[in-house]
Amino acid sequence: MRELNLTGNKLGNSVNLLSDVLQNPHCKLEILWLNYCGVTDESCAALASALRSNSSHLRELDLIGNKIGDLGVNRLCAVLKDPHCKLEKLRLRDCGVTDEGCAALASALRSNPSHLRELDLTGNKLGKSGVTLLSDLKDDPHYKLETLDC
Repeated sequence: MRELNLTGNKLGNSVNLLSDVLQNPHCKLEILWLNYCGVTDESCAALASALRSNSSHLRELDLIGNKIGDLGVNRLCAVLKDPHCKLEKLRLRDCGVTDEGCAALASALRSNPSHLRELDLTGNKLGKSGVTLLSDLKDDPHYKLETLDC
């Protein structure tokens, strides 16, 4: 299986079960949609842990409409910092992210600039400073970020 779309399913803490599958070295999932699934910052921890242990295949992660907030984003940043991470698209629209989450994302992208090409933060509580941090990365030719939606 290369794509898994669980959009609209109320997974909540069942993300922990999904994380067990993602940790499996035989898992070759490239695209994962978990939009409006009730993912929280706590279940984000399990997801991030799984992706850190097997991050070499996932190219696209959608978490639109989940209230993961800055804490969940910080947990995902550990994945983005991993040099084995191949994530190219990350969609965090309407996830309760603030400037603190933007700062964490910017830091993670600076430490591993080679893959993320698309970042969607539309509908979050971003201030000018957070948007500026990420816009600067988008405008810098050393980073691959091509699309930034805020």
